[in-house]
Amino acid sequence: MEQFDIVIVGGGMAGLSAALYAGWLGHTVLLAERQMFGGQVVNADRVENYPGFPDGILGADLVSQVRTQALKFGATMQYLEIASIEKAGGLFCLQSSEGPCRAQSVIVATGGNPRRLNVKGELELEGRGVSRCATCDGAFFAEKTVVVIGSGDTALDEAIFLANIAAKVTVLHQNEEPTASATLVKRARENDKIEWIPCASVEEIHGSDVVEGLRLSQGKEITTEGVFIAVGFEPETTLLKGLVEIDPMGHAPVDLRMQTSIPGLFAVGTARQGSSGQISSVTGDGVTAAVFSHRYIVTR
Repeated sequence: MEQFDIVIVGGGMAGLSAALYAGWLGHTVLLAERQMFGGQVVNADRVENYPGFPDGILGADLVSQVRTQALKFGATMQYLEIASIEKAGGLFCLQSSEGPCRAQSVIVATGGNPRRLNVKGELELEGRGVSRCATCDGAFFAEKTVVVIGSGDTALDEAIFLANIAAKVTVLHQNEEPTASATLVKRARENDKIEWIPCASVEEIHGSDVVEGLRLSQGKEITTEGVFIAVGFEPETTLLKGLVEIDPMGHAPVDLRMQTSIPGLFAVGTARQGSSGQISSVTGDGVTAAVFSHRYIVTR
C-alpha cells in the first residue's frame, strides 16, 4: 500500500496551494482530484482581485501557474476519487478508485457543488438552456436574451461576461440590492445591456424542449432563451461525515490551524466552517493547513 506524508483531497485553489507548500516543506504529497484541477475558478473569464495581478488573469491561467509550482516541488497529482478516510494506528487510510493509500496527515479541500433552485424545469432543461457556467456555454446564446439568477460576485461576473455575447441580460435576485462587491455592481449597473429584477424568486423554468421562459413567485412571466444559475455552493463534506462534527450548513468546524477535531485531519476552503469563499482566502487556507500539517508530522 502506497504511503505519503500528506494526502490532499481536492484540486481547487485551496488544494493546489496546500500541495505547493507541503512540497516546499519537503513532504511526499498526493493531490487527488476527481474531476478538474482548479475547481470553479477555471471557468472565470478574468480574476481581478487576486494579489499580484493588477490587470487580472484568466482563471485557467492562474490555476495552471499554481499547479506548475506544486509539481515543481514534487507533488504527485492524480485523477482519483477518494471514497473514505479512516484513522488507525496513528495513520490515515484512504480508499480510492485506484485502491488504498496511507498518509500521516490529510487535508480535505473538496470545495462545493453548485446550489440548486429546486424548481420545476431546472433539471429537466439542464443543458437545454439551463446552465451554471457562462464561459462554458455563453457562446450558444449569441444575440439571444438570457437571465442570470443570483446577486453575488459569481452572478454578476456571469452577467457582465454574457453582456458581451447576448442581446440582453436580466439579473434576477431575491434581495433589494445585489450582494456582490461594489466594483462588480458598479460595472454591471453601467452596462446598458444588463437589466435588473430585484426582490424576485423563480417558481418554474418552462419550455417544451428548450428554455422558453420563467414564472416568478409574483406570478410574473419572463420570456428568455437561457437561464444561468449562480446562487452559491453547497459544501462537499461527505468524506468527513462520521469522522467529525458537521454543522447544519454542511461545513466542518476547524481551529485557526484549519485542523478538525481529529489531529492531523484538516479542512480548508468551502469545506470548512467560516470560509469567506474568496480565491485569496481559500489559497491561504491551503497554505495554513500545509504548514500545520508539517508541524503535526514533525512533532509526532
